Amino acid sequence: MSTHSAARVHYDRLSLRRLGLWLFILSESFLFFAFLSSRYYVLGIYRPEHLNQALGLIITCILLLSSLTAYRAEVSVAHGDRERFLRNTLATIGLGLLFLVGVGIEWVEAFAYFPPQQRFGTVFFSLTGLHAFHVLSGLVLLVFVWLHGRRGRFSAAHYWAVEGSVKYWHFVDVAWVFIYPTLYLVSL
Repeated sequence: MSTHSAARVHYDRLSLRRLGLWLFILSESFLFFAFLSSRYYVLGIYRPEHLNQALGLIITCILLLSSLTAYRAEVSVAHGDRERFLRNTLATIGLGLLFLVGVGIEWVEAFAYFPPQQRFGTVFFSLTGLHAFHVLSGLVLLVFVWLHGRRGRFSAAHYWAVEGSVKYWHFVDVAWVFIYPTLYLVSL
């Protein structure tokens, strides 16, 4: 196989992987759209008073910051800077874990005011639980990428696993950008 045809095969595989990821993200966005729509169907624009607005804002900022570190990790590996890639990936993992701790605290507080049997509790725990599951999935991907990065398995020419994981992480962050105002800001 010539060098030209080998490069084309690599490019075609990469294009197919990217297309597959975008189709997966699109299908996942339908799931989030259905859950977000159900919030308005079940509750209208009602929001309870006891929702911890400050904690919601803090965990939102944490997740948005993690998107920045994920982006920096991808750019670093694309430029062959392994150390910066590893540091930024680890920072993203740490921020993702911190986000999950914040969600856990939020659930403990929320359970006292609106248990899952109540309408808002059902919507709140379903939406945040769905999102937390996706954050956890993203963290598993990022840990996988970090471990392989430590072993030197990525280069500036070959880093699809990093790119795919970071794109998924950005999707999870964007999903929260829609969930946050839906749960915390919309009210009468």
